[in-house]
Amino acid sequence: MEAETLRKEVEMAKKRSEADPKYTWAIEDLYASDEAWEQEYGQITKMLDQFADFTGRLGESGETLLSFFRFSDTVSRLFERVYVYANQKLHEDLGNSVSQGMAARAADLGVKLTSASAFADPEILTIPEDRLERFLKDSPELGLYERKLRILLREKAHILDAKTEQILAMNENVSSAASDIFDMFNDADLKFPPVIGPDGREQELTHGNYVKFLESDSVKVRESAFHAMYHAYTSFKNTLAAAFYANVKQANFYASVRGYASSRAMALSGGNIPERVYDNLIAVVHEKMPLMHRYVKLRKKALGLEELHMYDLYTPMVKNVDITVPFEEAKEIVKEGLATMGERYLSVLQEGFDNRWIDVYENEGKRSGAYSWGAYGTHPYVLLNYQGNLDNVFTLAHEMGHALHSYFSDSTQPYPYAGYLIFVAEVASTCNESLLIHHMLKKAGDNREKAYLLNHFLEEFKGTLFRQTMFAEFERDMHALAAAGEALTADLLCEKYYELNKQYFGDAIVIDQEIAMEWARIPHFYTPFYVYQYATGFSAAIALSKGILERGEAAVADYMKFLTGGSSADPIDLLKLAGVDMSEPEPIRQAMDVFEDLLDQMEALI
Repeated sequence: MEAETLRKEVEMAKKRSEADPKYTWAIEDLYASDEAWEQEYGQITKMLDQFADFTGRLGESGETLLSFFRFSDTVSRLFERVYVYANQKLHEDLGNSVSQGMAARAADLGVKLTSASAFADPEILTIPEDRLERFLKDSPELGLYERKLRILLREKAHILDAKTEQILAMNENVSSAASDIFDMFNDADLKFPPVIGPDGREQELTHGNYVKFLESDSVKVRESAFHAMYHAYTSFKNTLAAAFYANVKQANFYASVRGYASSRAMALSGGNIPERVYDNLIAVVHEKMPLMHRYVKLRKKALGLEELHMYDLYTPMVKNVDITVPFEEAKEIVKEGLATMGERYLSVLQEGFDNRWIDVYENEGKRSGAYSWGAYGTHPYVLLNYQGNLDNVFTLAHEMGHALHSYFSDSTQPYPYAGYLIFVAEVASTCNESLLIHHMLKKAGDNREKAYLLNHFLEEFKGTLFRQTMFAEFERDMHALAAAGEALTADLLCEKYYELNKQYFGDAIVIDQEIAMEWARIPHFYTPFYVYQYATGFSAAIALSKGILERGEAAVADYMKFLTGGSSADPIDLLKLAGVDMSEPEPIRQAMDVFEDLLDQMEALI
């Protein structure tokens, strides 16, 4: 019955126009119509010229500076809504030419806004600090922006004169060339050879279905997809190395121009993240590497393979557990799993379920994957492509974790401090997943279902804590080599990446030579020093969920201080409010203790 219910739900909408509104997000809560969007777009365009009215005047008085901040916030809030609406409309149907045009225009407007306001930070930094202090004393309402000013002063040594800042802002499109080239090559031009599918016939290989092939029960299918994928990348290894190297060079260039010690120091400075956070992560993962090697041995045993290969790392260790979950049931499971978060959290979760925050099912042209997004002043939104398997239930919990983090921050913090930084972005979502899986493990009907759930959680650790740390180590080392004058050739990149795989996965697996090219297909490398935050955020979330399960209401109360904090303090300090100090290695060790316990349980079942 459940399977039939789910089938009807999923097949409800082939085309966007056929979708039941009940299962689509309330996009009209952003704008009632495209015409209303056009009106606000035009309003912002006219407002951009008014930035010039403040040029050269920010040091006049506290009132003038306050007027500028208020005006800038007004424009930014309007733009945020314009940008989110255009892109969410596009994501409903990527083939919709009207939405394509709106999204392109919104992106162009963003560049114009950045350029028009680029004068402000350098000009503020020319104001003597004693005068700024007087402004704050004489204009009490300017106090709202004191933290913003303190952060600006903290970065004073790295902000250049107004003319140079404007040139750098205008140069954004040029500096992103390596990333743009990679994206175009990877998403549009790169074609993969056909692979042998589960039915024994040739099938098309795409980025979207690659992992599905690797999850296949058939070794031949997994191997075929793996070889096809990396054969394609290897054919362009020198071109891809040039793009990778160019992106590293542009990051090192900006770091040098702005006076940072390194590109990593520049990337971490925005959130005031100490570099030891990055190094602690890598050091603790190295310390606990035997646990990863134990996991690999367990996987080899569970799959019954004489040789475990890199293409065997994604197929489930526990087979033939068919858990079908219709969406309405998934919502109830998530609510049960998060019950320990208390009435305040659950009431907002229910509000999101009841008031169409979620775009549930796939339709033709809809963006793949899942995310949470939104604009200040309206509720958050969640995009899903719900198919009714267990992973989708966890995705619902994960994305609603993002959404409720945004909701609580937006409803507590004023606009300048409502948005949380990337460093903490994955904490709330992963904490939800952890709470849910502990709940489901307690309710597991038999050992096979329990093993299936343990497999899911172990995979989260492998893919996020270990794998993203390996990416972070590779990235750190490559940027350092380039800064020291070493050319990042394809051979060098492959050699370094292959050695890291040997180190991280151990002796129980064959480290296939093709994996040396994996660096070439990781788009996150084109946003330097981004990926480590997945691993640190995951570690923080595991530590927090452990505290919530052990300490109950007291831990939830501390956690809510973090959820409502936005960016009102530095990310490290916000997490300290919840009881986790990411400047120390202990939270990562706590996460590793959970991983070890899961391993013990899984080894006892297999």
